[in-house]
Order: sequence, then structure tokens, then C-alpha cells
Amino acid sequence: MKQIRLVALDLDGTVFNDQKEISPRTLAAIRAALEKGVAVLPATGRTVRGVPEQFLSIPGVRYALTSNGASVVDLQTGEKLVSLPFDATAAERAFDVLAPFGGMLSIFINGQSYTTIENARTSMDMVPPNLREYFRTTRIEVPDMHAMMEQHPHEIEKFSILYPTEEIRDTAWKAVAAACPELETASSIERNLELNAPGVSKGPGLMALAQRLGLTRDEVMAVGDSGNDRTMVELAGLGVAMGNATEDIKQAADVITADNNHDGVAEAIEKYVL
Repeated sequence: MKQIRLVALDLDGTVFNDQKEISPRTLAAIRAALEKGVAVLPATGRTVRGVPEQFLSIPGVRYALTSNGASVVDLQTGEKLVSLPFDATAAERAFDVLAPFGGMLSIFINGQSYTTIENARTSMDMVPPNLREYFRTTRIEVPDMHAMMEQHPHEIEKFSILYPTEEIRDTAWKAVAAACPELETASSIERNLELNAPGVSKGPGLMALAQRLGLTRDEVMAVGDSGNDRTMVELAGLGVAMGNATEDIKQAADVITADNNHDGVAEAIEKYVL
């Protein structure tokens, strides 16, 4: 196998421990890889605005794969290296199907995350406690989500919805899958549903970046823990599942590392990159 030159890291449940911190050992491993000339990037369902500063401030971090692969940004120049938004009609159809099920809906548009004023006030209890500060500081509140979508018809990157129960989430998932079978559906945390345009997920986004950088898949390592990480774990030359990963991610991976509270990312970088 070729030497790893590109490392894609999911954030929540992977780089970050349950306290939403990067441990000293994991930070040291990321820094060492970057100093070796390896490109290390966040590969996240978040918008680029939602990537925590504690990751972006690591010297040498240049790229960010965001919105589940709908956008890959060169942080140094601001250039979008990959941009794969929804077709406006498909986004409208998905919105109309999901509306009756409620939930804490966020729509990612051109690197920003939007929710309604009403949602922000009444649905925050659906957000896991360790993510509420992230939601409060990154969601832009608008009075009318439908109007917001109409204003940005070709910039819609992702839908992310949190539901009060798994049962409601699963019912909404089945409804949107039946009405819009071409869309990509995934989940990143409990009671969560995420939608992307057809063919858009972390894996293809990561491979598009690798191609842009002149790298083969054998030079790419991807580390993740949940459903929206599946395609990048499958497509990377070395797919790594966290010890806390869901069973399907473990089965898709080439190797399994320690969990996110025991430096799993550091262990993988130390073993396969450094």
C-alpha cells in the first residue's frame, strides 16, 4: 500500500470526545501528520462555518469537507473545490414531504446553517445537550425557511433534522425515501436524518478532493463512526472505524481503532500515517 498522504476525519464521535474536546494526544498526532506534509482535513456533516475553531486553528489545516461532501473548501483561498448542491425542485419536494413531521430542521445553504425562529425557540430540547451550544452559535434564524430556499435555489447543500423520537425519525425517513428515492439519506447522531443531492456523500467528495490533489485512493485514509461516514470509509484506501462506531461502519471498515474517548484518531494516525 502507498504511503498515506490525505487523512479525512469525521468530527463528532471521532476527533472530538464526548466533552467536544480534542485530546492532547489526538491533537499531537494531527499536528505531526501535518508537519510530515500529510493533508489532514475535517470531513463533516457540519457547514464550513460550523467547523470548530479548535480544529481549524491547527497550523497546516487547509481543506474542509463539509455538508456531507456537498462542499469542499480551500480554507486558505476560500475557493470551493467541490460544490454539489440540490436541484431546486428536488429540495422543494423534500421540504414539502418533511414538513408535516416537524422536528428541529436546519438547511445548509452556501456554507451557512439556517433554521426558523420558531424552531430555535421551541425545538432545542431535541438537540443532544453536548451539541446545543454548537446549534445556538451556528444556526442563523429566519422567519420563513421556504422563502429562504427560494432566495437561494442553487446553493442548498443539505437538510439536517432532529426528531423527538427514533420512531418519528424513521417514519419521516421512509416518507422522504418513497417520495424522493434519488436523494441521499443518512444519519450522523441519534434521532437525526440528513438529506443530500443524488450521489452526494462524504466518500465521493473526498475522492474528488484526492483527484484534485493528484492522489490515488490508496493514499487516502478516512476515519469515522456513523452512517454519514460510510461512503468515505468504504472508498478510502484505508477505511478506519472508531471503537464507538455503529456496527455497519465497523463492517465497512478495513480496521477498527479505539473509541473517541480513548484517542482512537491518534491511534490510527500513529499506526498508519506517522
